[in-house]
Amino acid sequence: MKIGLERIDTQKGIIVKALLDSNLTGLVMSSEFARKQRFRLKKINRLIYMRNMDSSFNKEGPIEHIVEVNIYYQGHRERTEIDSYAKSTQYQA
Repeated sequence: MKIGLERIDTQKGIIVKALLDSNLTGLVMSSEFARKQRFRLKKINRLIYMRNMDSSFNKEGPIEHIVEVNIYYQGHRERTEIDSYAKSTQYQA
């Protein structure tokens, strides 16, 4: 499904495909995507290691940043923080 993401600092938005209601306990995006779209990455104090449904560590790497956005979907707007993972080739799950 398509949703709108709006940068808080500039109010510029984009339309993206998103997976909703996937039993994920939070919102995530890659830091690579965030940088390409010029979202402001805020470094968090401690890394957060994501786990898969089978309890193994996620191969994409730990969450290192958060991104503040406005999300638009079917006429509804919500300001939220999205976790951003490193997607590092050096990370070993």
